[in-house]
Amino acid sequence: MKKAMFILNPSAGKERAAEYRGQVEETLVSMGYEVDTRETQKEKDATHFAAEACEKEYDFVVTMGGDGTINEAVSGIAEQSHQPLFSLIPLGTVNDFARALGISLDPPEAIEALKTGYEKRVDIAKVGEHFFMNILAIGDIAESTYDVDPEQKTKFGALAYFIEGVKAVTTDTETYFEIEHDHGTWSGEAKLVLVALTNSVGGFEKLAPEALTDDGLLHLYIVGNAALPAFIRIATSVIRGKLEEDPSVEVVHTTKVSIKTNEPLSSNIDGDEGCKTPFVIEVLPRHIRALIPPGEDE
Repeated sequence: MKKAMFILNPSAGKERAAEYRGQVEETLVSMGYEVDTRETQKEKDATHFAAEACEKEYDFVVTMGGDGTINEAVSGIAEQSHQPLFSLIPLGTVNDFARALGISLDPPEAIEALKTGYEKRVDIAKVGEHFFMNILAIGDIAESTYDVDPEQKTKFGALAYFIEGVKAVTTDTETYFEIEHDHGTWSGEAKLVLVALTNSVGGFEKLAPEALTDDGLLHLYIVGNAALPAFIRIATSVIRGKLEEDPSVEVVHTTKVSIKTNEPLSSNIDGDEGCKTPFVIEVLPRHIRALIPPGEDE
């Protein structure tokens, strides 16, 4: 019998994971899988569980939780010699990877869609020993997202990140960057550097409208002197899907990028704190075998 590992974060979605656990298990059994359910208790549990599924050559890994839990599970599958089919049930605040893959943000619908989904290979990216599926961000605005507490996220959703971002751009701090990419180099002061893999970033599905989940590219956005009026203009550009046209934004599409700063800066990787600069980011094209709903191919 085929084997599936079901990884769930019991605290995700206002602790709604328990409500959907039975439906996921029943669905997987109906699909012909023997189900091994694992609950995360601490950081990196999902990574260890997913890596174990690879080691034991499971056929399918389904993860239920927010972007952080999903990132951990994908990190456990990345670069393994045996990679199971992967899918997810979104229960987070933003759910960027689910949005990018066209997976319903309604958990029962996402669970039901497992039955009719099909395999599509999608990109992820690697930076140091970390992996990401959506976004890496560097700068005061990125660091400000660490100040978003769970209560703010529950109340305001993606808007909570925007509120903290507005606070960050009112400071005078700018960082000097040296950035190398496929087409050359860029150096100068910037408020924010984003490296996006998908079209959905922070819940804004038009930030990188040209980004496809399997295009083999990193989409680099360098935000220059963004004082508050400029930031508001940039935010409007994000909502309209016109970020590339903003005069304060430099855009590069590349397969690899090296980032150095005048002093070490923390990165934000898929919403959580990541490694510090300097580092090199590279795309791993079509690396994950994702199960996506029918009709969602770009």
